[in-house]
Amino acid sequence: MIRGALWLVQVVGEGNTFTKNQLREAFPGVSQVDRRIRDLRDFGWVVYSSAEDASLLAEDQRFVKMGVPVWDPKARKDAAPQKAIPSKDRQAILARDGYMCTLCGISGGEPYPDDAVMTAVLAVSRRTVTTEHGHEKVVLVTECKRCRAGHNDAPIPASEAVAAALELDSRDLRRLLRWIERGRRGTTDLDRAWATYRRVPTDMQGELLDRIKMAE
Repeated sequence: MIRGALWLVQVVGEGNTFTKNQLREAFPGVSQVDRRIRDLRDFGWVVYSSAEDASLLAEDQRFVKMGVPVWDPKARKDAAPQKAIPSKDRQAILARDGYMCTLCGISGGEPYPDDAVMTAVLAVSRRTVTTEHGHEKVVLVTECKRCRAGHNDAPIPASEAVAAALELDSRDLRRLLRWIERGRRGTTDLDRAWATYRRVPTDMQGELLDRIKMAE
């Protein structure tokens, strides 16, 4: 894992792509080298495959962002992966959150509005939040991998965010304030209906659309 991390930083470089063959050629005789690269994700490293970035071919991967410097023993120990979230709990959290990212609101498998080649992949993450009494606690939330990794976009001026908020009607503004205070997006009946529709098999969505139109 350490050698793989150094190879990504020193040879590939953030933002660049590499192939599975290049990875194997860089580490001849090393078994399961693909898995060693995947293990870096537990330490905050972001490596996309074609599942997260549709512009990539099946054999391509993109090194998006470096995480914890795993070659530093202390940093690696401090950031050691936490116990895996049980599958039953993970499914319960996904269902509770309507199979939507609690930060940006995108549904699993949905293309991003600003990046049509990338589709959302959902995961359940641990987040530390501050309660109304000022105490910190760890909660489980649904996030898409892009929000989980953070954005590389240039920050926007605070005035632009304020202007966007003030354009909302009073009901939506109150909802936005609740989201900001909680540090996560809430869901509306419309959000839940959309997320439910997205989970219907593709070959049945046309029939569903006709039924909904007839019920209007």
